[in-house]
Formats: sequence, C-alpha cells, structure tokens
Amino acid sequence: MTDSIMSKAATMEIPINSNGDTGTLPEDDSLEQAAKLQWSLDEKDLQQVMVSGPNLNETSIVSGGYGGTAEGIIPTSSIKGPAVRYNAEFNKRIPVTGLGSNMHHSSSSSSLTAEEMTRGVAVEKLESVKKWGLNTYKCTKQMISERFGRGSRTVDLELEAQIEVLRDTKRKYENVLRLARALTNHFYNMVQTQHALGDTFADLSQKSPELRDEFGYNAETQKLLCKNGETLLGAINFFVSSINTLVNKTMEDTLMTIKMYENARLEFDAYRADLEELSMGPRDAVAMARIDAAQQQYQVHKEKYERLRSDVTIKLKFLEENKVKVMHKQLLLFHNAISAYFAGNQQQLEQTLKQFNIKLRPPGADKPSWLEEQ
Repeated sequence: MTDSIMSKAATMEIPINSNGDTGTLPEDDSLEQAAKLQWSLDEKDLQQVMVSGPNLNETSIVSGGYGGTAEGIIPTSSIKGPAVRYNAEFNKRIPVTGLGSNMHHSSSSSSLTAEEMTRGVAVEKLESVKKWGLNTYKCTKQMISERFGRGSRTVDLELEAQIEVLRDTKRKYENVLRLARALTNHFYNMVQTQHALGDTFADLSQKSPELRDEFGYNAETQKLLCKNGETLLGAINFFVSSINTLVNKTMEDTLMTIKMYENARLEFDAYRADLEELSMGPRDAVAMARIDAAQQQYQVHKEKYERLRSDVTIKLKFLEENKVKVMHKQLLLFHNAISAYFAGNQQQLEQTLKQFNIKLRPPGADKPSWLEEQ
C-alpha cells in the first residue's frame, strides 16, 4: 500500500500559482500520512538491525528507486552457484564470470609454483651436499689407507719425477728472486747516497773557493756514478720483474694444475678401491646395482684423472721451454749490465738496455702527480 501511495505521489502534478507559490491540494494529507508511514517503517528496520546486528546470509540487494518493483529486491541467501549482477534498468540478471574463482585459482597456482621451485632448489642442495659428503668420506678413507700402507695408489713414475723437479726448481728460483730484490734495495740506497753526496760536494765547491776544483771533480764523479747506477737499477728491476712472473705466475699456474691432478688421482684410487671391494662381495640384485653405479663413478673419475694427467704433461713441457727462453735472456741482461757498470763503461751499459728494450723511468715518475693526490 505504501509503495502505491509513493508511486502515486511521485507522478502527481503540482500546480503553481501566478506568484510562483504552490497551491493547496486535497491530497496533501494523504502524502503526509504516507511519509509518516515510511518513516516509521525505516525506524523499525533500523532498530531491528541495531539489535540483531548484520547477517550476511539475510542481507538484501536493493536496486531501483521509489518507483521500483518487488523484483528489485534479491535476498542473497537464495543465490547459489555462480555470482550474478542485477540490472534494475533491464530487469535481468547478468552473470559475473568467475572473478573470485579466477583470482583464487591464479594465486593458488602461483603459490604452488613458488613452493615447487623452493622445494626443487632444496632437493638439489641436499643432493649436492650428499654427493660431497660421500666423496669426501671415500677420499679421506683412501688417504688414510695410503698413509698407513694399507691401500694402493696409482703412480706415474716419470710424471712424478718431473713434478718433483719443478717444485725443487721453484724453491731455488724463489731464493734467486729474494736475493735479487735484496740487491736492488741495497743498490738503490747506495745510489741515493751518491746523489746526496754529489749535491753536498757541489754546494761546498760554491762555498769553499780554495777547494772549489776538488769539490767540483768529486761532485761530477758522484753524479756520473748516480746516473750509471740508475741505469743499472733499471736493468736489475727488469730482471726481478721477469723472474717474479716466471716463478709466481707461470710456475704457480702449472702447480695449480698439478694439485688438481693429484686430487683427481686420489678420487680415482678411492672409487677404484670401492669398486674392487664391491666386486669381492655377494652377487645378488642389490649388490649388482651397486656395482654398476660404482663402475660408472669409476669410469667418470678415470677419465678426469687421465685428462688432468695429460694437461700436466703438456704444461710441464711448455713450462720448461718457456723457462729456458726467459732465463737465457734475463741472465745475459744481468751479466752485461753488471759488467758494464763496474767497468765504468757507460756506453756499453746504455747499449745493453737498448738491446733488451728497457726504458728507464724519469726521476720522480713513481710519485703520483698533485692531481692524483687530491
């Protein structure tokens, strides 16, 4: 009844007089009663909501205005299946195509993918740690067996002899390098002393008229010795740099390969001993599976051992050729430079540096410029 009255009120014509004021209508009383009735109904609904609280299962979706029909009220408790959207203008239900379900499905799939990736990484790490632990155990067992004379080891007598010669050569060359550096430091200090002595003689020749010529001769001699000493220092520094490269880079690189070869040899012997131990045991199905796995591991480590042994052999050969070539040049340089310096042959000393393409640094080249110091 209230809806019919409100609908009638909404469509009623309101006359306006000449002054623009609304006229008195006979239906004003009925409109006022309808408004009071609607207000009382709203108060009752509000009190019921305040007392009982909201219930999602009983919530209604209201569409349309005062002129809407009863079809615009859809109780949500009656909606089952896919979600729908009500269009009051066309009086139709428009299905909503699974927004919530798609979002839930995508989030679930992404979480599952992340979980699977994390699990895969963890499994890979666990497998790598397991393999490392097993390999370490076998190698440690083989090492202890060899140390106490209980296990056998693979030996290449010719290669082992070459490796031992290389290690002994490296120790001797390190001693040569240490002594050459000490000679460089001592000679550098001597050159600096000669330079200071020459400056002192030159100053005294200016302040002592009676000994001007004597101080002047000595000053010139010390300056000449200082110049030749700097030239000899250039040759010795070149000699030290070449020996350092040979010892600490070329030989060290070969020794690193030798260390990898020795580790591969230990692993090869460890898996070989493991295969021999399994071959002497029972021959049931489980044992045969273990033997097959051990055979595969043995083959892998055998190939690795043979590959590294070949690498060591090749590097030792090239190292020997390079060592002879480098040392022939450096020893000739050292001999000629020392002989020319102590013989006082300045031209021969300079010719030696030109022969080996050694360029001297100008004085103060080692010091940074004032721009670099900022």
